[in-house]
Amino acid sequence: MNYFDRARELREELLENRRYFHTNAETGLHLPKARAYVMKKLSEYGLEPQECGEGVTAVLGHGGRTILLRADMDALPMPEESGLPFACPTGKQAHACGHDLHAAMLLTAAKLLKEDEHSLNGTVKFMFQPAEETFEGSRNMIEHGILEDPKPDAALAYHVSPGRLPIGTYLYNDSSAMMFSVDTFEIHIQGRGSHGAYPHLSIDPINIGVHIHLALQELIARECDPSDACLLTIGQFSAGAAANIIPDDAVLKGSMRTNKKEAREKLTRRLREVAEATAAVYGGCANVIFTCSVPTLVCDGTLTKEIVSYMDELPVPGAVGYPGVAASASEDFALIAERVPSAFLYLSAGYPDERGDHPAHNPNVQFNEDVLPIGAAYLAHSAKRWLEEHA
Repeated sequence: MNYFDRARELREELLENRRYFHTNAETGLHLPKARAYVMKKLSEYGLEPQECGEGVTAVLGHGGRTILLRADMDALPMPEESGLPFACPTGKQAHACGHDLHAAMLLTAAKLLKEDEHSLNGTVKFMFQPAEETFEGSRNMIEHGILEDPKPDAALAYHVSPGRLPIGTYLYNDSSAMMFSVDTFEIHIQGRGSHGAYPHLSIDPINIGVHIHLALQELIARECDPSDACLLTIGQFSAGAAANIIPDDAVLKGSMRTNKKEAREKLTRRLREVAEATAAVYGGCANVIFTCSVPTLVCDGTLTKEIVSYMDELPVPGAVGYPGVAASASEDFALIAERVPSAFLYLSAGYPDERGDHPAHNPNVQFNEDVLPIGAAYLAHSAKRWLEEHA
């Protein structure tokens, strides 16, 4: 079967599936509409889907080695201002990162592979994942057995990208870190409240929080190797309820990203030490809680080169690959990649005109649906070819 030709024949179905996810956008770990829709469609295609934690999985093929194909399904908690006729109507959720396209592409890949199941030299396992945006989904499905029975020998995922790059462009990294780790944290500061007119009777948690914030910036400026890429951001500072009251406590929330394991370990240790010591200097105390941890995404070089070679076998118009891409964003597919040899690639879903001017996570972003049959065909063809080469 020529998967690209067949995927183009299924274009209307691809559009229907993508637009269902887009209109019915859901956020977080629990996606009842998306999960039910995926299970319904997979059943229609002849597969036997099963719940896996808060996600969905299915298996097809004939024993042997197993390749895992993954797509995320969650949206972002933000309004949509794209003007599209199938925009999410709630004003509170938006598929502004392209996960609706990912889910639609994997559904069609499952249909293609089911139609061609008799020719597969192994097993394909599907992973429809929630909560990538909150870095909870992969962990949830791993805890519920996505990497067992059967255990994958390889894993593959794609991510679409808006912008002005032409359709057919793909980007990958087969030699170094592709995406940064992320560790989100909360710093809970305990002081002692007082009337604003009597600050000497207080232990001011706001003052402590300000000094902690400033001290943490020095970790990047003076303790990180300049050749490493390290980011530390405080995105929330919560304290107090009135202008003339010094509160008892305050909370800082932030995130830390790196592209090297060693830098991540050092920053994690030093963040805790600096926060606790700074609070103690001013008479208070600080408790650091790490709420989410995702490692650096490092793709398997051999597998990535293989996937690129399989993609190049398909007659996709304008297909051009660019190696060495790296991004300071994070991706919880890294939790799969640290356990299973994995490949992760970007597919351009851009426009050459003003529709390509908005980035992901922007309320006006638009994705070019011409990428849908390309992504579906790449998933199916790469899975089949990998199984052939590793039977």
